[in-house]
Formats: sequence, structure tokens, C-alpha cells
Amino acid sequence: MEIVPLLPDLHLIKPVFGQTYLWRDGSELTFIDTGVPGSAPDLAAAFAELGYRRADLRRIVLTHCHDDHIGFAADLAGWGDVEVLAHHREAAVVRGERQRDEPVLTEREKLLFAQVTAGMPAAPPCAVDTELSDGDLIDFGGGAHVIGAPGHTDGSIAVHLPAHGVLFTGDLVANSPQGVILGPFNTDRARAKESFVDLVQIPADVVCFGHGDPLTAGPTWQALGERCRSGPAAVPDPMGQDVS
Repeated sequence: MEIVPLLPDLHLIKPVFGQTYLWRDGSELTFIDTGVPGSAPDLAAAFAELGYRRADLRRIVLTHCHDDHIGFAADLAGWGDVEVLAHHREAAVVRGERQRDEPVLTEREKLLFAQVTAGMPAAPPCAVDTELSDGDLIDFGGGAHVIGAPGHTDGSIAVHLPAHGVLFTGDLVANSPQGVILGPFNTDRARAKESFVDLVQIPADVVCFGHGDPLTAGPTWQALGERCRSGPAAVPDPMGQDVS
């Protein structure tokens, strides 16, 4: 388990697999995503290391319904009076009421997908207290704006904290060895690229990805936004290229 401070009130926590973000408003804490099932010891250890109490956790915001993001939500919800929030198109999946839509994989993605998902346990069902829509406002971080970002999954969201210049992208955008790219394993790649174009126009000083190191230099994000203004064809998507 690794804890990375990004701002005085924002930490990146890397449990056994994946990553989650913890935001603090005074004594109230918000998780953005939760890691895979089995992350309990790591996240509990992170709370202890940071000097936080489990009872201070107030909400969990889920960016989408994949197991490595919702896996520990049910356990975290039992830490106290915790509100779980997810997009209305994802809520039934999180609750275990229906199966999620599977991604449409490119040839480049197939092997990586098999490696990533091998042995990953399914997330247990978790109650969803609040179903979100594009444009909703969540009461943390000075007002957290919900941004619909479909394509990775139908109900994927990003979360923007304009008061702090922070953007959580979920898995729509990833930071890879090749740079910032369209995240892999999308249910609708064309739609994901359209959402990518919209998302990179949002000004941010700290950009927090579902996978890959956060960006803490605004000009890098701004340059990507300028590049993509011409449309989806400009979206960096190395995993979408044909295998040579």
C-alpha cells in the first residue's frame, strides 16, 4: 500500500490493485472509488497512517461500475454513516441487480484485458444511496460537479472540483508510459472519444486518473485540450490501433 499526497486535502492511495483518492473537508472524508475486493487492510492502514477515523468517512463516489473501482464499497459503507453515490445508469450494477456491459476489445487490448482480469474477484453488491446525473453537484470539495463521460461504460462520470482545480477522470482517461491516452476496455470507443474531447477542455491543475500517476502540471493538460479541440480523431488512442 502506498499513500501519495497531492494537495493538503487530497491523497492518492494505492491498495493491492488499482487506486483510489481520498478528499478531506475538515473532519469529513470522501473516497473517489474504492479498489478491488480485498483492499480493506490497505485502506484501513491508510486511514491509520493519515490519522483519520473510519467514522469520519461520509461518502463514496463511484466513477463507474468496474470491479476494481467498486470492489470495496460495500465494506467501506459499513464504517459508519456513509453515503454511496453512483450514476443512475450504473446503480443497478453496483447493487448486483444486473450484469454490467462488457467492453468491446481491440486486438491490442485482448491480452492486456486477460492479464488484468485474471483472478480478480467480483465485487460484492453494494447499496447505492444517491443516483447521479450529469450536472449534479455533490457536497464536498467546495462543490463537486458531476460530469457525464459515457463510453468507457454507459454511466461513467468524471468529478470536477473547480474551487481547487482538481479533476477526477475515472477510467475514461489514463496516464500511460506513452503519455495521457484514452483509457482501454471501453464499451463504446467512439462515444468514449467524444467524452474525452469534452473532458480535456475542463481546466485543471491536478488531474486524477483511475489508472496512472496524476498530473500536477496544468500546462500538460491544457496542451492536450488544445490538441483535441479538432475532434475525436485527435484523441491519443494507441490501444485502438491495429496490431502490426
